[in-house]
Amino acid sequence: MRLFSYVELIVFWSAWAYPFVFRAPHVQKRESITVVAPTRVGLLLECIAILIAFVFRMPPSHPPGIWRVAASMLCGAIAAALAWTSVTHLGRQFRFHAGLYHDHALVSTGPYAIVRHPIYASLLAILLCTLLLLTPWPVIPISLAVFVCGTEIRVHSEERLLASRFGEQFAAYRKRVPAYIPFVR
Repeated sequence: MRLFSYVELIVFWSAWAYPFVFRAPHVQKRESITVVAPTRVGLLLECIAILIAFVFRMPPSHPPGIWRVAASMLCGAIAAALAWTSVTHLGRQFRFHAGLYHDHALVSTGPYAIVRHPIYASLLAILLCTLLLLTPWPVIPISLAVFVCGTEIRVHSEERLLASRFGEQFAAYRKRVPAYIPFVR
């Protein structure tokens, strides 16, 4: 079961990362406003949460049960689907750091109609996939708390920019669509 868990993680992490590495536009020479510091702090906390999931593992004598494997497969599939559709719908608006291009458009279609930040939702799903396969129960809430802190920093930074550019249009979108966890306002 342990070998299957590692293979599953490799498959899902690869499927999740592929659109960000190979499909997202990385070099765009367009005028923009960028907020770097909060993005980096939030990303650091998200990376620490992921590191916790990989470092604090269940002992080999306690492999994950079948329901944890099944739940992790569901989370991994959701993560990959959100990553692919988010990058596709975001298109030229894709950025690593929080910011807006001079010709930035408010994207609210595809996964952006379900959550305002589906890339963060996909990262949460791939983290859950990892936690379910590798991490003992007492460590899972710690990893999730660190992740949520980092993501909240990034969400607030991005949303300040979007509100400043799109005003009422963004306010209505924000009222209608949850941030990064479906059905949670």
